[in-house]
Amino acid sequence: MLRALKMKEKRSPSQLEACWKEKDMISGRVSDAMVVIMRTNGCCWAKTGGCTMCGYRQASLTRVAADDLDKQIDEALSKYKGEPFVKIYTSGSFLDEDEIPPVIRERMFREFSGCERILFESRPEFVTPEVIRTLPKTATIALGLESSDPEVLKVSINKGFTQEDSRKAGLLIKEAGLKVRTYLLLKPPFLTESAAIDDTVRSAMFADGFSDEISINPLNVQRGTYAERLWRAGELRSPWLWSLTEVLRRLSGNVSARLMSSPSGGGTSRGVHNCGKCDSAVLDGIGRFSFSQDVKDLDAECGCIGSWQRYLESERILGTAADLDRRFGDDLALGSEKDGGIRH
Repeated sequence: MLRALKMKEKRSPSQLEACWKEKDMISGRVSDAMVVIMRTNGCCWAKTGGCTMCGYRQASLTRVAADDLDKQIDEALSKYKGEPFVKIYTSGSFLDEDEIPPVIRERMFREFSGCERILFESRPEFVTPEVIRTLPKTATIALGLESSDPEVLKVSINKGFTQEDSRKAGLLIKEAGLKVRTYLLLKPPFLTESAAIDDTVRSAMFADGFSDEISINPLNVQRGTYAERLWRAGELRSPWLWSLTEVLRRLSGNVSARLMSSPSGGGTSRGVHNCGKCDSAVLDGIGRFSFSQDVKDLDAECGCIGSWQRYLESERILGTAADLDRRFGDDLALGSEKDGGIRH
C-alpha cells in the first residue's frame, strides 16, 4: 500500500492517465474512436467509501487544478487525429463541477465540437435540467447503473444511489435528445454465478426503457478494492465467459438497445475467464457480437463448458458464491485438466 501511495504521488496532475484509439459505433456504423482518461481529484462517492469493486480511486489525485486539466486537454489534442468519436473518462463524474469545472467542460466540448459523437460518464445526481442544457447534441452520457436490484446496489456494490435515480436521469437525457449508454456489472460480490446472470438480464430489461446502448461489464478485480479482499480470500471468482455469452444470448432480440461488452482484464484470473484455452476465441466472438448484434458470433466450443455448468449447479447446492475451485479443488471436478483447467 505504501509503495502504491508513493507511485501515486509521483504522477503528474497535468498529464493524462491514459489515451488510446479503438473502434466503436456511430449511427449504426463502425467508427474510429479516441479514449481519454483524465486525472482528476476523484469521485465524490469514493471519498466516502465508494463502490466495492471500483479501483478508479487509484487514478485520482488530490491536487489537480484547472490549469492541470487544461494541460491534459492540450495533451489529448496533440494525440487527436480527427477521430469522429471521442470518449472522456475521469475517476468519477464528468458532470461533477468539483471534479471537472464548467470552464474545463466547456473547453472540452469546444475543442471537440467537430466530432460526431462525444461520450462521458456521470453519476445520476449530476444530471440536472440545468446541466443538460449546456451539453452538445452529440453527447452520450454513460450511466453506471450496475444493477436494477436495490439490495444488490446497496449491499453488494454500495452504489450510493437507486435504480430509480438512474432511470430518471436516463429519461431526462433522452427527453433532451441526447443518448444514453448504461453500464451493468456482471457478478457483483456475494452473488452466485447463476444469480449474477439472472440479475444482469433483469437489469438490462429495466435499463432498456431509457438506454440506447447497454454495456455488460463483467467484474474485473481491481487492486485496493473490497472485491479484491474477497477474491484473495477465495470468497469470489470473476465470472465465466460462458456466463457473459449466456447473458448476451438471453437478451439478444429482447431489448431495443445495442448490446455490447468490452471486458477489462478478460482472459486473466482477475477478469472474466474460462479455462484459458478458449478465452481468446470467446472474447473475439463477444467483440464481434458487440458490433454485429448477430448471436451467431457468440458460438464457441470448449470442454470447459461442462465445468461451467457443474459450477453453476454446485453453487446452487452449496449456497455459496465462493470460488469453488480454490476452496474445494478437484473434489467437485470443476477445474480438472480434462476440461482445460482454470487459471488463477
